[in-house]
Amino acid sequence: MRDIGEMTMATRLYVGNLPFSATEDELRTVFGEFGTVETAELVMDRETGRPRGFGFVQMDSDGAATAIKKLDGFEMGGRALNVNEAKERTNSRPPRRQSNW
Repeated sequence: MRDIGEMTMATRLYVGNLPFSATEDELRTVFGEFGTVETAELVMDRETGRPRGFGFVQMDSDGAATAIKKLDGFEMGGRALNVNEAKERTNSRPPRRQSNW
């Protein structure tokens, strides 16, 4: 068990402009060079099941800060990554209209 003084908060990072060939294991490897990766996930299109070109990595805060500095603009699969701290999702969509039928 770790001492409370040793615990660091995890930071969730947004990773955009990923090549469609990227895998979650590749994300773990690339971001793992900068700290402990807790989770790595690619966002998939619900209808096609194909990657949407972005994902999220959750890692220790110190490693996340370094990863943002080192990997924002880093070329992966011929594409320059966009890496920043993920923002909380807001419900910015207007509510769906109810059909009057």
